[in-house]
Amino acid sequence: MILEIKVPSPGESINEVEISNWLVSDGEYVEKDQEICEIDSDKATLTVSAEDNGKITILKEAELTIPVGDIICTIDTSVKGSAKKNNVLPKSSDTQPTNSSSSSEAPSKIASPAAKKMIREQNIDIEKGTGKGGRITKQDVLKSKPAMGHADGERNQTRKKLSTLRRKLANRLVSVKNETAMLTTFNEVNMSVINAIRSKYKEMFYEKHGVKLGYMSFFTKSVSRALDMFPNVNAMIDGQDIVSFDYVDISIAVSSPKGLVVPVVRNVQKMNFYQVEKEIQRLANKARDGSISLDDMIGGTFTITNGGVFGSMLSTPIINPPQSAILGMHNIVDRPIVIGGEIVIRPIMYLALSYDHRIIDGKESVGFLVSVKEALENPIEHLFGGKDGIEQNLGL
Repeated sequence: MILEIKVPSPGESINEVEISNWLVSDGEYVEKDQEICEIDSDKATLTVSAEDNGKITILKEAELTIPVGDIICTIDTSVKGSAKKNNVLPKSSDTQPTNSSSSSEAPSKIASPAAKKMIREQNIDIEKGTGKGGRITKQDVLKSKPAMGHADGERNQTRKKLSTLRRKLANRLVSVKNETAMLTTFNEVNMSVINAIRSKYKEMFYEKHGVKLGYMSFFTKSVSRALDMFPNVNAMIDGQDIVSFDYVDISIAVSSPKGLVVPVVRNVQKMNFYQVEKEIQRLANKARDGSISLDDMIGGTFTITNGGVFGSMLSTPIINPPQSAILGMHNIVDRPIVIGGEIVIRPIMYLALSYDHRIIDGKESVGFLVSVKEALENPIEHLFGGKDGIEQNLGL
């Protein structure tokens, strides 16, 4: 029997995709659920898996843009054989330890799509990765590569086609600049109190919840509070209408092997600190190992981006359409400030709020950012409801 494998729909309104990479060779034997190729859409990178065992015949080349629903390969299920195990998706039991004394085959190597491509192209052998269940990540591959130097006088160039995702992102960023009245307002935050809270509770928090007490939960909850106070910042323009939301879904910018992605933490207004940290960690792990889905990234009402993790002092972040505003975090640096008429040294972070002036007035933007600053500088009062609420909100 010849089984036809068609391009799946990555999501509503997406009509075409690009085959970014084949994970198997033409004529190779594949097994059911084995990842056979990666496809790029304008919103996400997904993998296509074999629907049955058999010999694969590739019909569409890599880097080819094709409509959703087109046949990309066939599988001849009458052919018997065995697949290359490093491409087979593990069952849930494959990565679990066993106490059985009976002999069994060792679990397959597991690698993210980006890591698989690099391993194949560069002929690198990695036994086990640092990801969940030993999954090999892109960073594992990069760390395993020998240092490469360039001979004196070499002036090489390489050319690589932009992925569908990157092309779409480029177009969207340009359209934001052209179609919105974007302005940016700035402020600074004294992070002393937050640093003290994190230092006091970080070990207990990690032991209890298995995740670190980071800065993102403080910023996410501060933003949720400010959005409740300034609802226009949590709204967006749709044609001639203003769409408002009575919930807070915050997109968190995360670096991934395919570039920057923005998975969404939903219903932040109902979450406490450890729930926020756990959800951000879950989404960040999915983004970095290449398993992030389209559903994880749609529907945000506001975005937070943290350039501080890369050492950024200050920036003017670009709005994530169709949202109306984005908050930029930056690095924390000891700076001289004046408190009570005296110059003291405190850990200071600069904040930047970019917003669409068509829907958000200057007074609202400044008030919003000031409310975020207030909550961050006095989280005990504004986020925890007093000292007695700290451990409760941290889930301790």
